[in-house]
Amino acid sequence: MDYKDYYKALGVERSSSDKEIKAAYRKGARKYHPDINTGPDAEAKFKEISEAYEVLKDPERRAAYDQLGQEPPQGQGQYRPPPDWDSGYSFSEGGPHGDTDFSDFFETLFRRQAGAAPGAGAGRGADSHGKIEITLEDAYRGAERTLSLRSPVVGPNGTVSLQDRKIAVRVPKGIAQGQHIRLAGQGVQGQGGAGDLFLEVSFAPHPVFRAEGKDLFLDLPVTPWEAALGGHVVMPTPDGQVDLSIPKNARSGQKLRLKGKGLPGAPAGNIYATLKIVNPDATTQEARAFFEKMAKEMPFNPRAHFGGVGK
Repeated sequence: MDYKDYYKALGVERSSSDKEIKAAYRKGARKYHPDINTGPDAEAKFKEISEAYEVLKDPERRAAYDQLGQEPPQGQGQYRPPPDWDSGYSFSEGGPHGDTDFSDFFETLFRRQAGAAPGAGAGRGADSHGKIEITLEDAYRGAERTLSLRSPVVGPNGTVSLQDRKIAVRVPKGIAQGQHIRLAGQGVQGQGGAGDLFLEVSFAPHPVFRAEGKDLFLDLPVTPWEAALGGHVVMPTPDGQVDLSIPKNARSGQKLRLKGKGLPGAPAGNIYATLKIVNPDATTQEARAFFEKMAKEMPFNPRAHFGGVGK
């Protein structure tokens, strides 16, 4: 996507106060409003300054936008925001007024929410949105965490600064990735009270499991003899190790289910173990002799189903 320099669009400096930004927008709006200016480029210019003002008038959006840095030098392709550029911020709910369509840059960074925050008409502050990363074990058992947020504050002269605050967060047992934790009264402060803060949950990478909803998935290595003869193996779950029965003549890629062993809930999720047959390394003379004996006494062609394809 193309980078948008919102300060340049309004003709102001990055250090400009809120009052100066508002004055620049009003001046540009009077000059380029389609009802006043019928020039060929007026509508596009009006849309550009409106988008810039939509970001820079909002302390949260402006503070996060400033963290993005400058436009990349020419010749380095389209602009890509740094990974997790918005980590630690909480964005107010709501977007541009009316049916205004803004650029892909705006939509990607500040995806608008549908509707206004509940209670906004009574002077209640807007709801805010943020992110929290937890471990799979936190979701399985529940946990208490302290979250650090950077909240933009407008000073007496209209400039924006960041203020750190810490919030206690209770992670409910069984919460899934992508769900939200609601913290009442921790959103934007308004005359009628503060809005709520909604934290979207993501899971930190886990060395064993992958989560999809309340179900957990893992690749389970087994030996060739465990797969051929069947038996029992010990495998991990978030609640401790369990004994898993391997059927005879199991195939690599075969999926086994442990019902109700996934994330807690009503109903609880499952664990799906995908078998992965792993051969030992034939690094000694004895090991090679063993494999050679198997090749002679157990004739087996795993490619027999190819038939005459390719001849």
